[in-house]
Amino acid sequence: MIAYVFPGQGSQVKGMGNQLFDKYPEYTKIADEILGYSIKDLCLNDPEELLGKTQFTQPALFTVNTLEYLEKIKNGIVPNYVAGHSLGEYNALFAAGVIDFATGLRLVSKRGMLMSQIANGGMAAILGFDISQVLEVLEKNHLENIYIANDNAPNQIVISGDKENIYKAKSCFEEAGAIKYVILKVSGAFHSIYMENVKNEFAQYLSSFEFNTPQMPVIANLTAKPYEESELKSTLVNQMISPVRWTDSIMYLLKRRVENITQIGPGSVLSGLTRQIKRAIKSDPQLLDNIEVATDISNEDTMKSQKIFPLGSFKFQETYGIQYPYLVGSMYKGISSASMVIQTGKAGILGFFGSGGLSIEEVERNIIEIQKSLSNKGVFGVNLIYNPNEPDMEERLVDLLLKYNVRYIEASAFIKITTALAKYKIKGLKRNQEGRVISQNRIFAKLSRPEVVENFLSPISKDLIEQLLSKGDITEKEAMLAREVPIANEIIAEADSAGHTDGMVPIVLWPAILRLKSRLVEQYNYPEPIHFGVAGGIGTPEAIIAAFVLGADFVVTGSINQCTIEAKTSSNVKELLANMEIHDSVYAPAGDMFELGARVQVLKKGTLFSVRANKLYEIYRNYNTLDAIDERTKKQIQTKYFGKTFDEIYEEIKSYHGTEVIEYAESNPKHKMALIFKWYFGYANKSALDGSNDNIVNYQIFSGPALGAFNEYVKGSELESWQNRHVDAIAIKLMKDAKKLKDKSN
Repeated sequence: MIAYVFPGQGSQVKGMGNQLFDKYPEYTKIADEILGYSIKDLCLNDPEELLGKTQFTQPALFTVNTLEYLEKIKNGIVPNYVAGHSLGEYNALFAAGVIDFATGLRLVSKRGMLMSQIANGGMAAILGFDISQVLEVLEKNHLENIYIANDNAPNQIVISGDKENIYKAKSCFEEAGAIKYVILKVSGAFHSIYMENVKNEFAQYLSSFEFNTPQMPVIANLTAKPYEESELKSTLVNQMISPVRWTDSIMYLLKRRVENITQIGPGSVLSGLTRQIKRAIKSDPQLLDNIEVATDISNEDTMKSQKIFPLGSFKFQETYGIQYPYLVGSMYKGISSASMVIQTGKAGILGFFGSGGLSIEEVERNIIEIQKSLSNKGVFGVNLIYNPNEPDMEERLVDLLLKYNVRYIEASAFIKITTALAKYKIKGLKRNQEGRVISQNRIFAKLSRPEVVENFLSPISKDLIEQLLSKGDITEKEAMLAREVPIANEIIAEADSAGHTDGMVPIVLWPAILRLKSRLVEQYNYPEPIHFGVAGGIGTPEAIIAAFVLGADFVVTGSINQCTIEAKTSSNVKELLANMEIHDSVYAPAGDMFELGARVQVLKKGTLFSVRANKLYEIYRNYNTLDAIDERTKKQIQTKYFGKTFDEIYEEIKSYHGTEVIEYAESNPKHKMALIFKWYFGYANKSALDGSNDNIVNYQIFSGPALGAFNEYVKGSELESWQNRHVDAIAIKLMKDAKKLKDKSN
């Protein structure tokens, strides 16, 4: 669990933002246009000595905090929580997607201008006293019109008031035993009732702006709890006249088991305050008892304020910073497209880009597009599919994912742990302050066989670790930590589904794998919790409720997302899928694992693909060479199935397969036959993606019965037409209707 915290006024320093302004020229340009002066020159050179003046300090610090945050999240580590000290709260709201950069800059510029107009006030920091001691000194010495402005740490309090009394209070606190009394260089009594007049003007200015739904919890200075969406503006307005409850805010995070609280922005003031608060708690653990943190996931108010959906696992949603215990699974050849995972990411839903069957260059272009579009506004993952015939493709894809700091992958169709998978998991392993091994790269293992689950949840083998270490793919430290963790971070039990499937019945498979997972986690006492998700057959609210009743922490959908606007397949395919019923799917051989006899589930209605694919596999099993096939059958395959001769297809195959593959085919006629037959699967898949009108009979369309059930569920509604189906709208409707069913049953 990670929280990023942003400093406020007082952390500014000449030279801040060095090298960042040129890295983010678009943000620098926006700042210059809004402010009417060079933000880079102000921060780096401060030629007119304006950086210390409130009206210049606030926009400058907001800008630098923003750029440092953008630099920080380039590695893909998005926080679970954010908070900011006074001005820094606007950066927290930016990080959570509530405001964009331009809006934030306009707000803090106005705020700074208004605050600079307050005169004859003062502030002072008192070290060595807690709030009760400060209040006691104020009361004893009749120091009226002085208020608590910042509760920074248990022994660091800031007060605000009229200037004369702030100076007068110095001797009173020193005589009472305070370690230090420091008068701050400010013009006004900030965070006190002295700000009442400018508060009202700021509220009027704020009313013209539109705010977005927070994509992660933002801890408010006002309440030391997450912002309520309905009170975003009022909370910001009241922050101006109210104390900054920083101690309680950090304690809230600590009580939430946030292990890493990192300052983003100039200096290290907040890092120092965090250390002080932790030391105080270590000396007196009961301090945390005063912090109210609702943990009952049935509490609707808590769910609303933290954007946590009251079904499934609270911890799972919190871990990934998502709003629903619902994932959008990957689909082959980029059908789960960049636009699909961007749409889900912005809606607080984790989706996986379908990299299977795409070139490394295509995957790279899509990752760049996704990261650019989502920025800090959502999470996403990428599929890594088992490729026994070309293991180097796995290696190259993993290297690409590591290059772009893609932190989540969906590992599918694996029957064993490969070096590529192990490398992805082990890179970036680290030990936190509590001594637990933490994964930066997290694997969602989609599995359907208990023996494979056992491989994924057993400690990583010494052989794999040594192999990676000897190649220099991992460090000695990573190798040592790898011995304490399994490959999988989360398990997805995949029942009868589209694409690769073992055709298992959900109520048989899911409980069996859940029990196995629980036993292995207990046996090995892993440092991080491993959540249990289910896939296959999820297309209705009833199926979602059944999954949670059977013990799921989250659900994963597949087929239903292929019939959406965002799916990267043809309109012809979507029309066929929109008319599908629950009995309209069938099993066919899997093209990528043809020789192994693996199966996929595809659409039967409207195409002949399944009949033809099964016929090809039957022929492959019964004959060792193409020449052994009878002439009538050979003619049927070449004219009706392929539309090309075997020789023409083989010449095409030779153009994109390596020498080693072709040499093996020349020496092994059965393998040559397999290569030619497998060409058909790529051809059928491409025909479907392209939407060729004259080749519909050969469309290969992965789909399971869940889509037929979904079609029935939305019949008569706006979602009956696929042209109205957005992937995020489907997810939200399913989850909300599932919740209604749960509430009704209660």
